[in-house]
Amino acid sequence: MRRIAILMRSFLVLLASVLCASPVISEGDVIAFAVVSEVPKDRTRVPAKVAIEGTVADMPLLASDQILSNLAWKQLEFCHALKLEGHKTSEGFRVHTVRAIDSAMLPMVLQGFAGDCLLKRALEVAPFVD
Repeated sequence: MRRIAILMRSFLVLLASVLCASPVISEGDVIAFAVVSEVPKDRTRVPAKVAIEGTVADMPLLASDQILSNLAWKQLEFCHALKLEGHKTSEGFRVHTVRAIDSAMLPMVLQGFAGDCLLKRALEVAPFVD
């Protein structure tokens, strides 16, 4: 009985070490936040303002086939706020995972841009409200 308990504990410790060793984010992936800065014409290259570690840059978001099938990506529009995981390349930001978020959840360096973007969008729609 004691040997079974030792074997079970060993198995659980081994299982826990394997689960902890497999990273949730691939090595080299970074978390970035983005606001779509133009109406996306090509879903594989979406222009956006991207914040990585507090630095904002204009760069395209590059989507793979897996990302193209994501519902959040299919419904991208001007001013949408995103939380991304991926890596920065010379061509743009290669997206591995995407999640649509509320603009209030963006870092402060992007909130001003997001607010201006939403205000501009509201002014474009306002004449059609009558």
